[in-house]
Amino acid sequence: MDCKKLADLLFPNITKSISYYEETVFPNRNLSEGAKVTRLAPSPTGFIHLGNLYGAFVDERLARQSNGIFMLRIEDTDDKRKVEGAVELIISSLEYFGLKFDEGASVDGEIGNYGPYYQSKRAEIYQTVAKYLVEIGRAYPCFCSEEELEQIRNEQISQNVTTGYYGKWAKCRDMSLEDIQKHLDNNESFVLRFKSLGNPEVNFEIDDAIRGRLSMPENNQDIVILKANGIPTYHFAHVVDDHLMRVTHVVRGEEWLSTLPIHYELFKTLGWEHPVYCHTAHLMKIDEGVKRKLSKRKDPELGLEYYMKLGYHPATVREYLMTILNSNFEEWRIANPDASIFDFPFSLEKMSNSGALFDLNKLNDISKNVMAKIPAEEIYDFLLNWAKQYKQEIVTLLTEHKDAVTKLLAVGRNSDKPRKDLIYCEQIFEFISYFFDEYFKIEDPYPENITEEEAKNILKAYLETYNHNDDQTQWFDKVRDIAVANGYAAKPKDYKKNPEMYKGHVGDVSTVIRIALVGRSTSPDLWEIQQIMGETKVRERIQRLI
Repeated sequence: MDCKKLADLLFPNITKSISYYEETVFPNRNLSEGAKVTRLAPSPTGFIHLGNLYGAFVDERLARQSNGIFMLRIEDTDDKRKVEGAVELIISSLEYFGLKFDEGASVDGEIGNYGPYYQSKRAEIYQTVAKYLVEIGRAYPCFCSEEELEQIRNEQISQNVTTGYYGKWAKCRDMSLEDIQKHLDNNESFVLRFKSLGNPEVNFEIDDAIRGRLSMPENNQDIVILKANGIPTYHFAHVVDDHLMRVTHVVRGEEWLSTLPIHYELFKTLGWEHPVYCHTAHLMKIDEGVKRKLSKRKDPELGLEYYMKLGYHPATVREYLMTILNSNFEEWRIANPDASIFDFPFSLEKMSNSGALFDLNKLNDISKNVMAKIPAEEIYDFLLNWAKQYKQEIVTLLTEHKDAVTKLLAVGRNSDKPRKDLIYCEQIFEFISYFFDEYFKIEDPYPENITEEEAKNILKAYLETYNHNDDQTQWFDKVRDIAVANGYAAKPKDYKKNPEMYKGHVGDVSTVIRIALVGRSTSPDLWEIQQIMGETKVRERIQRLI
């Protein structure tokens, strides 16, 4: 077989060499020693999920901590899976969580010197490498129809052997140049297959930065590297792009482990050094006592849109994911409570390889801690921006009452033990909604020992003595006086000692007032809330209930 002639026959318009791309178009990057180049390479399917974010944080940390490059490459070679607007969704979703790329696809075009960053625009590059593989006898055209491939597969299943296109099953592997010419003269379409020289009974070894030394059977499958339309498969595009874009570390899910023998052989055949592979563990959850993978179909929390719609602050999600990513992060956080998360020395060696457990309850707990450290003014801005996107009907309320809302968010947060009850925007608005008459509602009943009539008497007495100018001590002294005058203990401990002497205690009385004003039996400091609400609103609320 004259492989050079075959290559020219299959790729008559490809005139450039691999060295042209390596030396002229995509030369080695001018980076400091140890700098890592990472890439996020999602498909534009319209669904960006937590696994993407999980891996992207790894990519970003590796690049940032080493003064390297973090890029976005779009793997859009599968036309059937493309969704309009998906790239914009990917970029906006990742930006929401604070991930910024140094180069790659962006909403304003492409940034960087190693593009195009859309694989669909790199056809000539792939075909150049494919032509070289044909020239050295390591790739060939395959004219098998879908029906023929199905027949091969059925025969393999009936013989109980490994399915695929390899060895004696690879019908087009040793086709003569003359036969190939006949197929081409008949305008028959073909795919280009890689001619594997691997032996699955022989193992090769490779280091994974998360999983350590791996020993795996060699690849022997003659995989498709170029489809009939000249566009590459994932396997081929990954190898070509990661080499020419000078990617040093490939972070991807453990589901790609089975493809490592293919990629290893392709890199080896082309004489290229393979990147450092980092295969992350699956995100898992406990479901009815059983640990299982997060599922797109079953678990809405897998999609990033879930967190954006609820309004989780990006800092809280990042903080939580870091607890999953590195086993020593929580220990570091305890020792460095006020440090920036970017000061944490992220390490691949501290990543789990046995399934990372995702727990929504723990995310919420961490969110409370993180939100407690964010200034109320910043939370207000975040809440308003979220409302503009996801809850338009409250934008006017938030805008017109900016000062009051900011103060409500700040109540109880400026002490040694700050309030920790803000989680995400949907919940935050629900938490402060009592302030707005349009959203105010009585949610909790009065204490069991207080009747409706008794409550009205307490509220009438409260209105008679209420002075908006009272300080906190004066205010509570009056509440205590009302309690005592109506047969309630001045202190809970007095009631506890002699319950038969009282109707209840001062806490029950203040609960009645609290319910009248905020509709709930618990709330942040009631005196502060009243100061924010203003005297008119306070009196109207109580009068309405009386």
